[in-house]
Amino acid sequence: MTELALPLFFDVLRLLLAAEVTLVAEAAFQDHVWRPRLEELTPLADLRVVQCRVEPAVAHARRRMKPGAHARLPDTIEDWEQAYSTFERLAIAAPSIEVDTGDGYRPSFAEIIEFVNGGEPDG
Repeated sequence: MTELALPLFFDVLRLLLAAEVTLVAEAAFQDHVWRPRLEELTPLADLRVVQCRVEPAVAHARRRMKPGAHARLPDTIEDWEQAYSTFERLAIAAPSIEVDTGDGYRPSFAEIIEFVNGGEPDG
């Protein structure tokens, strides 16, 4: 399914950006998936990157609250820690902000919106 959905995901982004639609593209892709495809779209977009993070234990606990929601993810906290340690976050030449979602949003939701609308991150 991913092999079919991935090209379509980026084709839709290209179509919307070419039509000058403002959009948010959300996915947990690793750098090797995101970066080359986003770089192709940068002539069409004022790219702003919001990268969320949370500690593996928090993510693991959240998964436990919604059984089956992430069926392909590992079950033990040790497996989650391993998966987190090998995840390659997006690294692209664009304004970027990191958001800790462990307990609310840090920076605040208002600060995230300001950044997305063209402001600079405070960090």
